Amino acid sequence: MNVHTNIPLKNYLSMKIGGQTRFMADVTTVEELQQLVSNTKAKGIPFFILGSGSNVIARDEEYPGLVIRVRIPGFEVIDENATTTTIKLGAGELWDDVVAKSVDMNLIGIEAMSDIPSYCGAAPVQNIGAYGQEIADTLLSLEAYDTEAEKMVTLSNDECKFTYRDSIFRTEARGRYIITSITLQLFKAAPEPPFYKGVQNYFDEHSVTIYTPQAIREAVIAIRHEKLPNPVERPNAGSFFKNAIIEQWQLDELLRDYPDAPHYEMDESRHKVPTGWLIEQCGFKGQSLHGFLVNPANALVLINESATGYLDLSLARGEITQAVQDRFRINIEQEPLEIA
Repeated sequence: MNVHTNIPLKNYLSMKIGGQTRFMADVTTVEELQQLVSNTKAKGIPFFILGSGSNVIARDEEYPGLVIRVRIPGFEVIDENATTTTIKLGAGELWDDVVAKSVDMNLIGIEAMSDIPSYCGAAPVQNIGAYGQEIADTLLSLEAYDTEAEKMVTLSNDECKFTYRDSIFRTEARGRYIITSITLQLFKAAPEPPFYKGVQNYFDEHSVTIYTPQAIREAVIAIRHEKLPNPVERPNAGSFFKNAIIEQWQLDELLRDYPDAPHYEMDESRHKVPTGWLIEQCGFKGQSLHGFLVNPANALVLINESATGYLDLSLARGEITQAVQDRFRINIEQEPLEIA
Protein backbone atom coordinates (compact mmCIF):
# COMPACT_ATOMS: atom_id res chain seq x y z
CA MET A 1 0.00 0.00 0.00
CA ASN A 2 1.47 3.31 -1.14
CA VAL A 3 0.30 6.76 -0.07
CA HIS A 4 0.73 9.34 -2.83
CA THR A 5 0.88 13.10 -2.33
CA ASN A 6 -0.50 16.14 -4.17
CA ILE A 7 -2.76 14.25 -6.57
CA PRO A 8 -5.02 16.26 -8.96
CA LEU A 9 -8.54 15.13 -8.15
CA LYS A 10 -9.88 16.09 -11.57
CA ASN A 11 -7.91 13.17 -13.01
CA TYR A 12 -10.02 10.78 -10.90
CA LEU A 13 -13.44 12.42 -11.26
CA SER A 14 -15.60 12.06 -14.34
CA MET A 15 -16.65 15.74 -14.24
CA LYS A 16 -12.95 16.69 -14.68
CA ILE A 17 -12.91 19.61 -12.24
CA GLY A 18 -11.40 19.97 -8.78
CA GLY A 19 -8.16 20.82 -7.05
CA GLN A 20 -5.59 18.54 -5.50
CA THR A 21 -5.87 16.15 -2.60
CA ARG A 22 -3.00 16.19 -0.15
CA PHE A 23 -2.87 12.39 0.04
CA MET A 24 -4.36 9.43 -1.87
CA ALA A 25 -4.08 5.69 -1.33
CA ASP A 26 -5.63 2.43 -2.58
CA VAL A 27 -6.39 -0.43 -0.18
CA THR A 28 -7.04 -4.03 -1.20
CA THR A 29 -7.58 -5.67 2.19
CA VAL A 30 -9.54 -4.90 5.36
CA GLU A 31 -6.30 -4.91 7.32
CA GLU A 32 -4.78 -2.24 5.08
CA LEU A 33 -7.89 -0.13 5.46
CA GLN A 34 -7.90 -0.39 9.25
CA GLN A 35 -4.22 0.51 9.47
CA LEU A 36 -4.57 3.46 7.12
CA VAL A 37 -7.60 4.91 8.89
CA SER A 38 -5.98 4.43 12.30
CA ASN A 39 -2.85 6.28 11.23
CA THR A 40 -4.89 9.03 9.62
CA LYS A 41 -7.03 9.57 12.71
CA ALA A 42 -3.98 9.60 14.95
CA LYS A 43 -2.55 12.47 12.90
CA GLY A 44 -5.83 14.38 12.80
CA ILE A 45 -6.12 14.14 9.01
CA PRO A 46 -9.59 14.00 7.42
CA PHE A 47 -10.39 11.30 4.87
CA PHE A 48 -12.84 10.71 2.04
CA ILE A 49 -13.79 7.39 0.42
CA LEU A 50 -13.76 7.54 -3.38
CA GLY A 51 -15.31 4.95 -5.66
CA SER A 52 -15.23 5.30 -9.43
CA GLY A 53 -15.43 9.10 -9.26
CA SER A 54 -18.51 9.13 -11.48
CA ASN A 55 -20.85 10.54 -8.84
CA VAL A 56 -18.49 12.83 -6.96
CA ILE A 57 -17.38 16.41 -7.50
CA ALA A 58 -14.59 18.41 -5.87
CA ARG A 59 -13.98 22.07 -5.15
CA ASP A 60 -11.04 24.00 -6.54
CA GLU A 61 -9.31 24.31 -3.17
CA GLU A 62 -6.92 21.59 -2.06
CA TYR A 63 -8.53 18.83 -0.03
CA PRO A 64 -6.29 18.78 3.07
CA GLY A 65 -6.81 15.12 3.82
CA LEU A 66 -6.54 11.58 2.48
CA VAL A 67 -8.65 10.18 -0.36
CA ILE A 68 -8.99 6.41 0.07
CA ARG A 69 -9.98 4.16 -2.82
CA VAL A 70 -11.27 0.81 -1.51
CA ARG A 71 -10.37 -1.90 -4.00
CA ILE A 72 -11.08 -5.03 -1.95
CA PRO A 73 -12.00 -7.88 -4.36
CA GLY A 74 -14.44 -10.74 -3.92
CA PHE A 75 -17.29 -12.61 -5.62
CA GLU A 76 -18.61 -15.57 -3.65
CA VAL A 77 -21.90 -17.48 -3.73
CA ILE A 78 -22.57 -18.04 -0.04
CA ASP A 79 -26.07 -19.55 -0.18
CA GLU A 80 -28.37 -21.04 -2.77
CA ASN A 81 -31.78 -22.69 -2.85
CA ALA A 82 -34.50 -23.41 -5.38
CA THR A 83 -35.52 -19.75 -5.76
CA THR A 84 -32.61 -17.53 -4.70
CA THR A 85 -28.84 -17.15 -4.85
CA THR A 86 -27.00 -15.09 -2.26
CA ILE A 87 -23.70 -13.50 -3.30
CA LYS A 88 -21.07 -11.71 -1.20
CA LEU A 89 -19.15 -9.05 -3.12
CA GLY A 90 -15.98 -7.17 -2.28
CA ALA A 91 -16.30 -3.38 -2.22
CA GLY A 92 -13.67 -3.14 -4.94
CA GLU A 93 -15.60 -5.15 -7.51
CA LEU A 94 -16.84 -3.14 -10.48
CA TRP A 95 -20.62 -2.96 -10.29
CA ASP A 96 -21.32 -3.62 -13.95
CA ASP A 97 -19.01 -6.65 -13.95
CA VAL A 98 -21.14 -8.06 -11.13
CA VAL A 99 -24.36 -7.32 -13.01
CA ALA A 100 -22.96 -9.07 -16.09
CA LYS A 101 -22.04 -12.15 -14.01
CA SER A 102 -25.47 -12.27 -12.39
CA VAL A 103 -27.10 -12.14 -15.83
CA ASP A 104 -24.83 -14.95 -17.03
CA MET A 105 -26.07 -16.91 -14.02
CA ASN A 106 -29.65 -16.19 -15.19
CA LEU A 107 -30.48 -14.32 -11.99
CA ILE A 108 -32.73 -11.29 -11.67
CA GLY A 109 -32.73 -8.39 -9.24
CA ILE A 110 -30.01 -6.06 -10.55
CA GLU A 111 -30.14 -6.53 -14.35
CA ALA A 112 -31.88 -3.16 -14.87
CA MET A 113 -28.95 -1.48 -13.11
CA SER A 114 -26.59 -2.41 -15.94
CA ASP A 115 -23.92 -0.02 -17.14
CA ILE A 116 -23.88 2.09 -13.95
CA PRO A 117 -20.27 3.25 -13.40
CA SER A 118 -19.70 2.30 -9.78
CA TYR A 119 -17.88 -0.02 -7.44
CA CYS A 120 -19.88 -2.35 -5.22
CA GLY A 121 -18.83 -0.52 -2.07
CA ALA A 122 -20.24 2.74 -3.37
CA ALA A 123 -23.54 1.26 -4.54
CA PRO A 124 -25.38 1.35 -1.17
CA VAL A 125 -24.18 4.88 -0.36
CA GLN A 126 -26.61 6.55 -2.74
CA ASN A 127 -28.86 3.51 -3.06
CA ILE A 128 -28.10 3.29 -6.76
CA GLY A 129 -31.00 2.45 -8.99
CA ALA A 130 -32.33 2.54 -12.53
CA TYR A 131 -35.37 1.49 -14.53
CA GLY A 132 -37.44 0.29 -11.60
CA GLN A 133 -34.72 -1.39 -9.54
CA GLU A 134 -32.51 -0.15 -6.71
CA ILE A 135 -29.93 -1.85 -4.57
CA ALA A 136 -32.21 -1.64 -1.53
CA ASP A 137 -34.40 -4.28 -3.21
CA THR A 138 -31.71 -6.97 -3.08
CA LEU A 139 -29.17 -6.03 -0.40
CA LEU A 140 -29.36 -8.30 2.63
CA SER A 141 -26.48 -6.78 4.58
CA LEU A 142 -23.06 -5.21 4.28
CA GLU A 143 -19.81 -5.25 6.17
CA ALA A 144 -18.09 -2.01 7.03
CA TYR A 145 -15.32 -0.59 9.13
CA ASP A 146 -16.82 1.62 11.83
CA THR A 147 -14.28 4.42 12.14
CA GLU A 148 -15.80 5.64 15.42
CA ALA A 149 -15.88 2.29 17.22
CA GLU A 150 -12.73 1.23 15.31
CA LYS A 151 -14.08 -2.24 14.53
CA MET A 152 -15.74 -4.18 11.71
CA VAL A 153 -19.54 -4.24 11.83
CA THR A 154 -22.38 -5.80 9.85
CA LEU A 155 -25.34 -3.61 8.93
CA SER A 156 -28.68 -5.00 7.82
CA ASN A 157 -30.77 -3.56 5.02
CA ASP A 158 -33.00 -1.79 7.54
CA GLU A 159 -30.01 -0.28 9.34
CA CYS A 160 -28.87 1.33 6.09
CA LYS A 161 -32.07 3.44 6.12
CA PHE A 162 -32.45 3.41 2.36
CA THR A 163 -34.65 5.99 0.69
CA TYR A 164 -34.71 7.29 -2.87
CA ARG A 165 -31.04 7.78 -3.86
CA ASP A 166 -30.08 8.09 -0.23
CA SER A 167 -28.97 6.14 2.81
CA ILE A 168 -27.47 6.52 6.26
CA PHE A 169 -24.06 6.79 4.56
CA ARG A 170 -25.00 10.14 3.02
CA THR A 171 -26.84 11.53 6.04
CA GLU A 172 -26.35 11.05 9.77
CA ALA A 173 -23.54 8.48 9.42
CA ARG A 174 -21.64 10.16 6.60
CA GLY A 175 -17.95 9.38 7.00
CA ARG A 176 -18.45 6.91 9.84
CA TYR A 177 -18.65 3.62 7.94
CA ILE A 178 -16.33 2.41 5.19
CA ILE A 179 -18.03 -0.39 3.27
CA THR A 180 -15.81 -3.42 2.61
CA SER A 181 -18.34 -5.91 1.23
CA ILE A 182 -22.02 -6.22 0.35
CA THR A 183 -24.30 -9.26 0.30
CA LEU A 184 -27.10 -9.46 -2.26
CA GLN A 185 -29.94 -11.95 -2.62
CA LEU A 186 -30.88 -12.47 -6.29
CA PHE A 187 -33.68 -14.54 -7.73
CA LYS A 188 -34.02 -17.53 -10.05
CA ALA A 189 -36.95 -16.39 -12.14
CA ALA A 190 -37.77 -14.82 -15.45
CA PRO A 191 -38.41 -11.06 -15.51
CA GLU A 192 -42.11 -10.31 -15.71
CA PRO A 193 -43.99 -7.23 -16.95
CA PRO A 194 -44.97 -4.55 -16.25
CA PHE A 195 -41.52 -3.15 -17.00
CA TYR A 196 -40.29 0.39 -16.51
CA LYS A 197 -41.72 2.56 -19.29
CA GLY A 198 -38.41 3.13 -21.07
CA VAL A 199 -37.60 -0.58 -21.08
CA GLN A 200 -41.08 -1.52 -22.30
CA ASN A 201 -40.84 1.04 -25.09
CA TYR A 202 -37.53 -0.48 -26.15
CA PHE A 203 -39.06 -3.96 -26.18
CA ASP A 204 -42.00 -2.74 -28.25
CA GLU A 205 -39.77 -0.93 -30.75
CA HIS A 206 -37.50 -3.97 -31.17
CA SER A 207 -40.25 -6.62 -31.05
CA VAL A 208 -38.83 -8.27 -27.94
CA THR A 209 -41.37 -10.69 -26.48
CA ILE A 210 -39.13 -13.21 -24.70
CA TYR A 211 -38.11 -11.62 -21.41
CA THR A 212 -34.81 -12.71 -19.91
CA PRO A 213 -32.22 -11.02 -17.68
CA GLN A 214 -30.01 -10.65 -20.76
CA ALA A 215 -32.83 -8.95 -22.69
CA ILE A 216 -33.31 -6.44 -19.85
CA ARG A 217 -29.56 -5.80 -19.68
CA GLU A 218 -29.26 -5.24 -23.42
CA ALA A 219 -32.23 -2.87 -23.42
CA VAL A 220 -30.91 -0.82 -20.51
CA ILE A 221 -27.41 -0.53 -21.98
CA ALA A 222 -28.85 0.63 -25.30
CA ILE A 223 -31.08 3.21 -23.60
CA ARG A 224 -28.27 4.52 -21.41
CA HIS A 225 -25.89 4.84 -24.34
CA GLU A 226 -28.51 6.93 -26.13
CA LYS A 227 -29.28 9.20 -23.18
CA LEU A 228 -26.01 9.41 -21.24
CA PRO A 229 -22.79 10.67 -22.85
CA ASN A 230 -19.63 8.66 -22.31
CA PRO A 231 -17.76 10.52 -19.51
CA VAL A 232 -14.42 9.53 -21.04
CA GLU A 233 -15.32 11.47 -24.17
CA ARG A 234 -17.56 14.15 -22.66
CA PRO A 235 -16.90 14.82 -18.94
CA ASN A 236 -20.01 14.50 -16.79
CA ALA A 237 -21.17 13.04 -13.49
CA GLY A 238 -24.17 11.16 -14.86
CA SER A 239 -27.50 12.39 -13.52
CA PHE A 240 -26.51 15.61 -11.78
CA PHE A 241 -29.91 16.11 -10.17
CA LYS A 242 -32.12 13.67 -8.32
CA ASN A 243 -35.65 13.22 -9.58
CA ALA A 244 -37.98 15.41 -7.53
CA ILE A 245 -40.05 13.84 -4.75
CA ILE A 246 -43.08 16.03 -4.10
CA GLU A 247 -46.13 16.09 -1.82
CA GLN A 248 -49.69 15.64 -3.01
CA TRP A 249 -50.46 19.38 -2.91
CA GLN A 250 -47.46 20.07 -5.13
CA LEU A 251 -48.61 17.44 -7.62
CA ASP A 252 -52.12 18.90 -7.64
CA GLU A 253 -50.66 22.33 -8.33
CA LEU A 254 -48.38 20.97 -11.06
CA LEU A 255 -51.18 19.08 -12.85
CA ARG A 256 -53.46 22.10 -12.71
CA ASP A 257 -51.03 24.00 -14.94
CA TYR A 258 -49.45 21.01 -16.73
CA PRO A 259 -52.07 18.24 -17.05
CA ASP A 260 -49.67 16.00 -18.98
CA ALA A 261 -46.77 16.32 -16.54
CA PRO A 262 -45.14 12.91 -16.00
CA HIS A 263 -45.32 11.61 -12.43
CA TYR A 264 -45.07 8.34 -10.53
CA GLU A 265 -46.62 7.43 -7.20
CA MET A 266 -44.09 6.67 -4.45
CA ASP A 267 -46.61 6.12 -1.64
CA GLU A 268 -49.95 7.54 -0.54
CA SER A 269 -48.69 11.10 -0.18
CA ARG A 270 -45.48 11.37 -2.22
CA HIS A 271 -44.86 11.36 -5.94
CA LYS A 272 -41.79 11.35 -8.17
CA VAL A 273 -41.53 13.87 -10.99
CA PRO A 274 -38.70 13.57 -13.55
CA THR A 275 -36.40 16.50 -12.86
CA GLY A 276 -35.20 16.35 -16.45
CA TRP A 277 -38.75 17.28 -17.51
CA LEU A 278 -38.83 20.20 -15.07
CA ILE A 279 -35.49 21.49 -16.36
CA GLU A 280 -36.64 21.11 -19.95
CA GLN A 281 -39.81 23.12 -19.25
CA CYS A 282 -37.57 25.93 -17.97
CA GLY A 283 -35.86 26.05 -21.37
CA PHE A 284 -32.44 24.76 -20.35
CA LYS A 285 -32.31 21.53 -22.37
CA GLY A 286 -29.53 21.83 -24.96
CA GLN A 287 -28.37 25.18 -23.54
CA SER A 288 -24.84 26.06 -22.36
CA LEU A 289 -24.33 27.59 -18.92
CA HIS A 290 -20.92 28.66 -17.63
CA GLY A 291 -19.11 26.03 -19.67
CA PHE A 292 -21.64 23.26 -19.04
CA LEU A 293 -24.02 21.89 -21.65
CA VAL A 294 -27.42 20.71 -20.44
CA ASN A 295 -27.52 17.41 -22.30
CA PRO A 296 -29.93 17.63 -25.28
CA ALA A 297 -30.83 13.95 -24.80
CA ASN A 298 -31.34 14.07 -21.03
CA ALA A 299 -31.56 17.37 -19.16
CA LEU A 300 -30.49 15.72 -15.89
CA VAL A 301 -26.93 15.55 -17.21
CA LEU A 302 -24.50 18.48 -17.21
CA ILE A 303 -21.62 18.02 -19.66
CA ASN A 304 -18.39 19.87 -18.97
CA GLU A 305 -17.53 21.44 -22.32
CA SER A 306 -15.22 24.26 -21.23
CA ALA A 307 -15.65 24.83 -17.49
CA THR A 308 -12.40 25.22 -15.61
CA GLY A 309 -13.51 24.89 -12.01
CA TYR A 310 -16.09 24.44 -9.32
CA LEU A 311 -17.28 28.05 -9.52
CA ASP A 312 -18.56 27.44 -13.05
CA LEU A 313 -20.48 24.39 -11.86
CA SER A 314 -21.90 26.27 -8.90
CA LEU A 315 -23.20 29.06 -11.14
CA ALA A 316 -24.79 26.63 -13.62
CA ARG A 317 -26.38 24.60 -10.82
CA GLY A 318 -27.71 27.74 -9.17
CA GLU A 319 -29.38 29.04 -12.31
CA ILE A 320 -31.12 25.74 -12.95
CA THR A 321 -32.32 25.10 -9.39
CA GLN A 322 -33.57 28.68 -9.00
CA ALA A 323 -35.47 28.57 -12.30
CA VAL A 324 -37.21 25.31 -11.32
CA GLN A 325 -38.07 26.73 -7.89
CA ASP A 326 -39.44 29.95 -9.39
CA ARG A 327 -41.57 28.17 -11.99
CA PHE A 328 -42.82 25.11 -10.12
CA ARG A 329 -42.17 25.79 -6.40
CA ILE A 330 -40.19 22.53 -6.37
CA ASN A 331 -36.72 22.19 -4.90
CA ILE A 332 -34.39 19.94 -6.88
CA GLU A 333 -31.30 18.43 -5.30
CA GLN A 334 -27.82 17.65 -6.55
CA GLU A 335 -27.09 13.93 -6.72
CA PRO A 336 -23.25 13.75 -6.66
CA LEU A 337 -21.45 13.91 -3.34
CA GLU A 338 -18.82 16.58 -2.77
CA ILE A 339 -15.36 15.91 -1.39
CA ALA A 340 -15.22 18.01 1.75
